[in-house]
This record gives sequence, C-alpha cells and structure tokens, in this order.
Amino acid sequence: MSMDSTLRGGTLELTIYGQSHSPTIGVYIKGLPEGVAPDPEFTAKLMARRAPGNNAWSTPRREKDAVLWEKEGDTLHGYIVNTNTKPKDYASIMNKPRPGHADYTGKIKYKDEAAQSGGGIFSGRMTAPLCIAGSIALNELKKMGIEVHAHLKKCGGVKDDSYYDHDVNDVSFKEALVRAGQKEFPSVSDEAGELMKERIEQARMDCDSVGAVVECVIYGLQAGLGGPLFDGLEGNIAKLVYSIPAVKGVEFGAGFDVADLRGSENNDPFVMDGDKIKLASNRCGGILGGISVGEAAPLVFDCAFKPTPSIGKTQKTVDLENKKDTTINIEGRHDPCVAPRAVPVVEAAAALAIYDEILTERADEDA
Repeated sequence: MSMDSTLRGGTLELTIYGQSHSPTIGVYIKGLPEGVAPDPEFTAKLMARRAPGNNAWSTPRREKDAVLWEKEGDTLHGYIVNTNTKPKDYASIMNKPRPGHADYTGKIKYKDEAAQSGGGIFSGRMTAPLCIAGSIALNELKKMGIEVHAHLKKCGGVKDDSYYDHDVNDVSFKEALVRAGQKEFPSVSDEAGELMKERIEQARMDCDSVGAVVECVIYGLQAGLGGPLFDGLEGNIAKLVYSIPAVKGVEFGAGFDVADLRGSENNDPFVMDGDKIKLASNRCGGILGGISVGEAAPLVFDCAFKPTPSIGKTQKTVDLENKKDTTINIEGRHDPCVAPRAVPVVEAAAALAIYDEILTERADEDA
C-alpha cells in the first residue's frame, strides 16, 4: 500500500511523497494552466519562513530546503534533497509508539512500511512539499490581487492583536499582517511576540511544548467562489488546512463562539459603502452558504495547533513486540512549538484551496 498522499481537487491534483528522513521529499502537481511556472525566488522566500534550525524556538535540525523543479509532461515536480537526517535518533523507540504521534495508527495501516523515523510521512517535515505547491498558488493569487496573510493569534496562552480587534475592513490591520509575515517571529504585536517566545522557551526548558492558534485573513477574494453542501468553500479550505500535521481544529469567522449568540447578534448586517455592498461585521468569516462574499468582507479563519507531541519528559507507552507497558524518552530534534514555522504553511494550504476553486470556476464557465 502506497504511503504517498494525493489530493484531487476540482482542477488541481497534488501528490506528496517521501518521509521525514528519506533521501528526498517532494510534490507532483497536475492541472496547472498552460504558462504557469514556478518563481524560484518567490518559492525560496516562502520556504525560508518555514525552514527549521534558524532560531531558539524551532528544531535544531538544519535544512537548506532548496527546491529543485522538473517538468514531466503535464506534471510539475518540485522536490527537496534532505541533507540532515538522523534516523538513529529514533532507533530505541521503533517498537514503542510515541504518545500523540501517528506511530501506532500508521503501523496498523501500513505495517512495516510505516517508518517511525522522524514520524515518516506523518511528520511536520512533510509540510515542506505542501509549501512548494503552495508557493505557486500564492504567487498566482497575488497576480490576481488576492493576498493571503497569517500570524500567530495565540501561543502559550498569550494573545496577539487579531482581525476581530479592529473594524471589519480596517486597512491598517492588513498592513500589520504583511509586516508580521516579514518578521522572524510571526506576530502582529512585538510585545505579544516576546511574551510568546518566553512561554515557548519556558516549555523547552521544562522538556515540554506548547500549542497555538494561527489566524489567516484572505483579502481581495472575488464573490461567488464555492457552493452549497459538498461544494462549500469552508470544507475545501479546511481539508487543505487539516493536511498540516498538528492541526486539531479549524473555525471560520466567529467559529464556536456563535453557539453563545442569538441570531440578532450573530447576523452580519449588509450596508452600502458608496456604491459597494459591505458587511458591517464579519462573524461569518467572509463566507455565506459555502460561498465567498468577496469585497463585502475578507475571508477569515483560525486553526488550532496541538503542542508538539515529541517532548523530553518520560511518558507512558507500550512495547509492541513484548506486549507490555513501558515508558519512553524521546530523543532527537523537535520544535517546542510548531506554530511559528507553520504560519507560512497555513498560507500555502489556504492559497491552494482558493486557487483550485478559481481554476474550477473558470473551467465551469468555459464549459
């Protein structure tokens, strides 16, 4: 049984292959319009934001993540040569599934093909191919005037400035998001960012980890993308975002908070802004009936990241070979919080979903 993972969208088809410590990892992309090609400089900048080993709050594993491209007929192949693999770090735990990891379920599904070394294809390392494909989508959306920006909304219990702290169409917050994406630590508020880093460092010193929430805002989106029921834009975006290891929840607009509101409080009034229709608030997150509202309000969603499961503390597990309870001490190189490096991955996943929607919409119109 193949461990490659394939997404079949409305137009795009992506196949991600490889494992955390395999010689190469990469992605095959089908369905791109004729003339669409990678921008190596744009891709390199995105990959640098995701790259490990650059600071105290990420894994010390260092990888250049230089992307190589090949065109094979109608398929674009982008891949990375892994240069800093250490499978021996995991030799002592090959028969002891790590709590919070996919070691146990992966072994049930794929038997001996499920390499536990570094998490195999279930590892956060495999978000690199997702970013390779996402770099093309982000660049093509940018040409259409569509911008995708994310930041750390909450980390280690510390809250950052967020979209819903401002007016629904506040341009200044968009500018702040752009600046956040250019920082080494992707928070809007520098003060909040410093506190977040302190919480991450404290967790690292405690041989532990912390979780986070990433907020993503999409500006310039056209109205009418998506559809009802199975074609809902929320579901298509969520599927891509849930492909990111460690994501445990996705909510659009006010999300689960709407359960505590009345309809009169939750409904977003329509208002005129000159000759344009706007939303006075944006609890819907820019989507109604599974369809984008376009310039009436940006598309907004949050995603929750669980704490990194690989921690230095002794944890309970089982010995699969001897069928008995035991404990485990995880060695290796791990992020005390995955979310700072996952911010560009969220942008890449969202962009792929949106770009596929646009390409599919165009194909339907031309049919």
